[in-house]
Amino acid sequence: MKTLVKDLDSQLIEEFATKLRGKLIIPSDKAYNETRKIYNGMIDKHPGLFAMCVDVADVIAAVNFGRDNNLLVAVRGGGHNGGGLGLCDDGLVIDLSGIKFVRVDSSNNTVRVGGGNIWGEVDHATHPFGLAVPAGIISTTGVGGLTLGGGVGHLSRKYGLTIDNLLEADMVLADGTVVTVNKNQNPDLFWAIRGGGGNFGIVTSFKFQAHPVKNVIGGPTLWPIERTKEIMEWYHDFIHKAPEELNGFIATMIIPGAPFPDFLHGNQYCGIVWCYTGSQEQFDKLIKPVMDLNPVFAHVGEMPYPSIQTLFDGLLPPGLQWYWRADFFNELGPEIRAQHLKYGSNIPTPLSQMHLYPISGAASRVGANETPWAYRDAKYAGVIVGVDPDPKNAEKITNWCKNYWEALHPYSAGGAYSNFMMDEGQDRVKASYKNNYERLTVIKKKYDPNNFFSVNQNIKPTAN
Repeated sequence: MKTLVKDLDSQLIEEFATKLRGKLIIPSDKAYNETRKIYNGMIDKHPGLFAMCVDVADVIAAVNFGRDNNLLVAVRGGGHNGGGLGLCDDGLVIDLSGIKFVRVDSSNNTVRVGGGNIWGEVDHATHPFGLAVPAGIISTTGVGGLTLGGGVGHLSRKYGLTIDNLLEADMVLADGTVVTVNKNQNPDLFWAIRGGGGNFGIVTSFKFQAHPVKNVIGGPTLWPIERTKEIMEWYHDFIHKAPEELNGFIATMIIPGAPFPDFLHGNQYCGIVWCYTGSQEQFDKLIKPVMDLNPVFAHVGEMPYPSIQTLFDGLLPPGLQWYWRADFFNELGPEIRAQHLKYGSNIPTPLSQMHLYPISGAASRVGANETPWAYRDAKYAGVIVGVDPDPKNAEKITNWCKNYWEALHPYSAGGAYSNFMMDEGQDRVKASYKNNYERLTVIKKKYDPNNFFSVNQNIKPTAN
């Protein structure tokens, strides 16, 4: 049974505050309600304390305080987690948002990043060097959460997942010690954090391999939702045979408004968002079969890589209501395409949507056991999100999302990309790691035997 923060002696809390360079925020502080906001506005948790860490020493002090007082502890980086697992009720939140730095080493194209950074800050720092680290598709996403879960995005086919480009990390463990992990130091822990989430400690610094990416050619192509089955069948055959420089995720969506033309607003579409890292000449050849399918809208052109990473930021700001469901898929057969047409034709709110991210090229060449990310042989990481600004629509978007997922799940590969999951229970966590789960429980036992880091897609320590 965890101790509640409110049951702690006030003097104990005051002493803890003196050990922090950052602020300690309590429920009576004016900043409390603003501090407890996260990306998903549907989450309404009330932590007992926020330790706003600004350095590693703060993190050590917070871990020791949480452990010594038997508190429930959550760790928050960018606060983007769909299930709100960066917060906890009545416990301690160790907030990393003050630990920010991005250092580019152009001699070897590596990047050192703080545990509290978001990806837009990384892109801003690397772009002048003509470099990029493979990440997601929203620039406000936290580096820590996305990396530790895997990292699927625009560059996955060319350069792999984010975890495939992680070279090293500095971590604070449950006992308050600090370790460096890489292929030579604590290699078992280095294996575990490349997909095993925040189960094993708090990462205060990441070192990534960056790649030569300056500008890309990208943007959306849209077709009426009635053509979903046709476009998906074509897409499945096309994308996995395409050069790895080309990525495109397919979606069912409503066009909500500006910056899109008026004639698109409020209508449902099957769309593909492209990103190409090669030459314009080669892209013109690649895009021809796409244009031969007569999209009703195509807005594809050259842009700086940070621009494609921020393409959806304006449509999806922090504070919206979100409900997520996800699965991996091996194919897009007739039954799957039929369900996408059915639910894509009945999207409940303008921001709700479904995405299928291709897992092929560099992302698929890593062995299923080389990292905890077990679905290297899957063709797609799929996600359905019900999204709306109005809390009154929370039930509507949740029901649509659940029904869509339940219709597709029988045709799935059985597990989901953990960064796309809500708090869905132990069986879903196990399914998402497949044969790697048992090895993860052993490593968890070694580094966090009492499951101190439990507010996550939790991997319980082995009982052996």
